[in-house]
Order: sequence, then structure tokens, then C-alpha cells
Amino acid sequence: MKKIGLFAVLAAIVGFGFVNSCAKDKVPVITTTPDCVDTIHFATQIAPMIQDNCLGCHDTGGSLPTLTNHSEISASATAVLSTLHGTPQLMPQGGPALNDTLIQQFTCWISQGKLNN
Repeated sequence: MKKIGLFAVLAAIVGFGFVNSCAKDKVPVITTTPDCVDTIHFATQIAPMIQDNCLGCHDTGGSLPTLTNHSEISASATAVLSTLHGTPQLMPQGGPALNDTLIQQFTCWISQGKLNN
């Protein structure tokens, strides 16, 4: 009798463990750090990229978010990066997508702290 009771308790504990282990998604979050060997400079790399590819629509006076200075670009950096990857839509509007080197530079600039350098 004692063996059956002990077995039932152990089975309940193991069963409880299995149920709780499925209660949360335990898939590890994979974060990748871009290969940022060089410091990305806002004045010579990011600002010209934005001017050449974004200011046709994102200049002052329009209904879209403006991207005319470091403060505005920095505040919108995550959203800008998402659209460069096509989420929720690809930018620049009407494409083509920016080349991977420019997108990588923007990603590095963000990961380096969005410096105003």
C-alpha cells in the first residue's frame, strides 16, 4: 500500500512538472549582434543615406514622420530599420530596397548607440 501511495505522489509531482514546463514558451530568444567592425558616423553615413532615400517623402511639412535631423532619425530608428527590411512595408516606397551594406550600416549605427557623430 505504501508503495502505491508513494508511486502516486511521485507520478503527480512528475506530471505537475510536465504541465508547468509547457506553461511557458521556453524557446530561447536568439539575438544577433551585427558585425560592426567600424564606427558608423551619423554625419557622413547615416544622414546622407536618409537624405538620398527618405527625404522625398519624410521631409518637413508632410503628414509622414519627418527624418530631417539626428533627433528625429534617432527617435524613429527602430521603425526605419523595420521598413528597410520590409515590415510592415518596404521602404523606400516604390523600391527597390536599399542594398545590404546600407542596411547593415544603419543597423550598426543603432547598435552603437545612435551616436550624433
